Amino acid sequence: MKKVGILTAVLAVVLSPLAATGQSMTPMRGEVRSFTDAFAVRVFPGNPYDQRIRVEVHVYDQDFQPIAARITPSAFLLAGQASRPVLVVVPFDGATERKVRICTESIPFPSEQTQIRAQICGKFFGHRRS
Repeated sequence: MKKVGILTAVLAVVLSPLAATGQSMTPMRGEVRSFTDAFAVRVFPGNPYDQRIRVEVHVYDQDFQPIAARITPSAFLLAGQASRPVLVVVPFDGATERKVRICTESIPFPSEQTQIRAQICGKFFGHRRS
């Protein structure tokens, strides 16, 4: 039984860096001032793995309700150890301030055994200037 405990501890130490290097996105938060009816944020989803992943970018309000934002590109394949810029344009919809969450989601390929969707979100705050 003692050997099982030691093996479990060793596996936890060895595998913990793999879990810590999950999908990424930079920046994770930001504040934008705009003179127009929308504000723009450029985010950089990253893939720390060696194999490619399918990525989708979505925008939500503070309660995680979807927002109709323009996302370019909104879905793409991301090579291993790579990142790429994504432009997100969020409308103010008549408000002078808007808090949103921009989320990067990795979508598993249908042929893979593991079907886990990973999601990482950043918080962004837009201020409209008149």
